[in-house]
Amino acid sequence: MLDWLKQYRRADLAGDVGAGIIVAMMMIPQGMAYALVAGLPPVTGLYASILPPLLYALFGTSSSQSVGPMAIISLMTASALAPLAAPGSSLYGVLACQLALLAGAVLLACGLLRVGFLANFFSRPVMNGFTLGSSVVIALGQFDTLLGGPVTAPHWPSALLGIGAVAFLLLARRYGARLLRRVGVPGGAAEVGARLAPMLLVIAAILLVMGLHLDAEGVRVIGAVPGGLPHADLAVSNAHWQALARPALLIGFMNFLIAMSGAQALALKRGEKLDTNRELVGLGLANAGSALTGGYPVTGSLSRSAVNFAAGARTQLAGVISAALLAGALVLPTGWLAPLPLPVLAATIIVAVLGMLELDTLKTSWRFDRADAAALLATGGGVLLLGVEAGVVLGLLLSLGTMIWRESRPHIAVLGRIAGTEHFRNIDRYTAETDPRVLLLRVDAGLFFGNVEAVNARIEAALAAHPAARHLVLVLSAVNAIDTSALFGLLELNGTLVKQGVTLHLAEVKGPVMDRLRASTLLSALSGRIFLSTANAWDALARDNNT
Repeated sequence: MLDWLKQYRRADLAGDVGAGIIVAMMMIPQGMAYALVAGLPPVTGLYASILPPLLYALFGTSSSQSVGPMAIISLMTASALAPLAAPGSSLYGVLACQLALLAGAVLLACGLLRVGFLANFFSRPVMNGFTLGSSVVIALGQFDTLLGGPVTAPHWPSALLGIGAVAFLLLARRYGARLLRRVGVPGGAAEVGARLAPMLLVIAAILLVMGLHLDAEGVRVIGAVPGGLPHADLAVSNAHWQALARPALLIGFMNFLIAMSGAQALALKRGEKLDTNRELVGLGLANAGSALTGGYPVTGSLSRSAVNFAAGARTQLAGVISAALLAGALVLPTGWLAPLPLPVLAATIIVAVLGMLELDTLKTSWRFDRADAAALLATGGGVLLLGVEAGVVLGLLLSLGTMIWRESRPHIAVLGRIAGTEHFRNIDRYTAETDPRVLLLRVDAGLFFGNVEAVNARIEAALAAHPAARHLVLVLSAVNAIDTSALFGLLELNGTLVKQGVTLHLAEVKGPVMDRLRASTLLSALSGRIFLSTANAWDALARDNNT
């Protein structure tokens, strides 16, 4: 805790202050927009952006992580709360706080129990599919607000304002940095400046509404924004706590996964080392802090974290400064936010999530591994057709299912010796020497209950293809573990081979695996020998055959 503060250098202050100011300016439109996605009043996004980064700064380990509202977590919040209360109602706000508290408890417990490794069970293609599906759901959900009404009957002043905002943001994203560089702004500063286009748009939209009285023409605005922070109200029934338990678990899981994906990428650029379990604790307390200040579940935002990094943040002090500025914005008079038009916030959401529609992972996985591509598409389709929670569960099942499917069908290679060497390679890939009486098989996976039957079947098929073989050597150089089911499978294989007149040998058994085998009956029952290397087995068995 506070390791970064104990080692703080004065030279880091300028970068932290500058980054803190820039991220705070970015957080105002983004936080309010994401609160709308969650079905909450826009100001709730600001409530969720003050205490969470302060608590994360105390316990987290990333110097660049910007913790606060995020699009996908906001969508998951709306999905969890919609069946329990009407969006915008007082009960809905209470349940949002409660959900943040439960998600924080899940993260905190995982951090204290040091089980951060569980997040690895979500593969990158599945995560990408979830992001794609969620982005489409979020964007489609904002069209009525963007147009001021249904697509078939838009409110034209709202529609023009919303569509114009989308066009401005897209142009700023594509050409903003280039334009700033042309007028003399340095490269890094130009990239950061272009990211502040949403804040510039907010100010311009407020001035436009005030100047043209667009609110009187029917353009919806966010209205009065209460100053200060609200008090948490968690007084709901046990039924509500129980109803939110499962979504809190899913949100906590996704919360950590999203935050770590961004933090790890930035940490690699700076040569930092993140502590996974401390990250869980930091994110857990950040969500608890959001609950105590009237917010909703939060996580690390990749876009804001990237801006924080590019703007020169060196330590967690940048997040503290952003939080302090946002707190000041709520303590000071907040009337300037009231005329902010909702179509502009909808435009901010749509453009932000369009930036998450990254298709490179789909293209790569389609060329590299069709199973991963199918999992990606199925997860994205699950989110679109079945809902966010079902999409998360489907993605997790597909990740685990793909892994089990691969492990249950391990690659098994018939080996031969490269002439004049002690190297043994797959005879389907290399020209290699073989002996008809000695069959060398390399099993390229750990042996466990899920694949032992398939491995034995493949071995029997290989023996049937080599009917002259009298020695079978299992090369276990790629086998890291053998469980009890696989042990019995090897014992049964040994017995079957003895009846067929084939001797079973093992080669290149790893130390931890050998330690386990010594505690079993396999070594005493083994019909053949254990060789240190495949070359030793070849020399001994091929020589015996030749003599």
